[in-house]
Amino acid sequence: MARCVLMVEQAGPLSTLQDEGRRGHLRHGVTWSGPIDRAAFAAVQAALGNPAGSPAVELSHGGITLRCVEGEAIFALTGGDFTARVEGAAAAGWTTGVLRAGQRLLIRDGGASNWAVLGFAGAIECPQWLGSAATLALVGLGGGRLVAGDRLVIEARLPGEARPLPLPSVARGPIRVVMGPQADFFPAEAQEALLDQEFNIAPAFDRMGIVLAGPALVPSAVTMLSAPLLRGAVQVNGAGTATILLADHQTTAGYPRIATVIGADLDRLAQLRPGTKLRFAAVTVEAAVAAARAAAKAQATWLAAVAAGQGSLADRLASANLIDGVVDAQGNE
Repeated sequence: MARCVLMVEQAGPLSTLQDEGRRGHLRHGVTWSGPIDRAAFAAVQAALGNPAGSPAVELSHGGITLRCVEGEAIFALTGGDFTARVEGAAAAGWTTGVLRAGQRLLIRDGGASNWAVLGFAGAIECPQWLGSAATLALVGLGGGRLVAGDRLVIEARLPGEARPLPLPSVARGPIRVVMGPQADFFPAEAQEALLDQEFNIAPAFDRMGIVLAGPALVPSAVTMLSAPLLRGAVQVNGAGTATILLADHQTTAGYPRIATVIGADLDRLAQLRPGTKLRFAAVTVEAAVAAARAAAKAQATWLAAVAAGQGSLADRLASANLIDGVVDAQGNE
């Protein structure tokens, strides 16, 4: 292992250090946090040969600029349509590369996604809280938010080289939901509007959740005891505005949840840029479980390709879904 030191010269406002998440503390009012795009996070670890769940840098709009002031490091960039450029070299996304002393690494977001993951071969030195480096952004606990002037110290594993990574296959079609757990708090017309009408991703979003613009889903009542929350819950306030909860969601709330996005669709939902149109489709619990198992199997195959270095252009094209196909409510293409 060799020491590498990176200086943060610029960072977008949602740049944080994350590991796989802080499990086991929901009963204490502490959410999991961890990565928004969990597949992209897993791909970084596989590409670099790091232990699963190792700390990495999560990026959003604005990207990040890092200058290597000591040593060198192998990096991997995954997620969305972000691109990496090292000292004028051609920009690329979904790649690994080498950053050497004196060089700058510029990561920038494109126009079609919200989140990326930047990792380094080896171990990032960062604070932990309750046994995890996952940053709870609202309070700054964990690895922390990155700002200009910060230093990243890496116990770097060398050598390595630049190579493209195989792209994931992304499902198309409506975002699938299981209705409830408080669907009975909503009149029939609100439930029908969720499934029959189109919504937009509103400009306001962060690590807590995505706000939807579109038909008002006004509940019949909002008087209810606070109840546990999970990632993917579609929570609706008294005015009928829906928010889909993400990694830093609160652990309990008193607003009803009309539906819950299934786990297999959460990563692609989180990557939808503000202004993107979307629709929802209801599935049964059994269909949601089947989708989760199918997604896990497909991801295991893809991560094996990432780890094996199958990164030629042919591999990337073969693994990408280049046709805007249709997925029905049961997950069939």
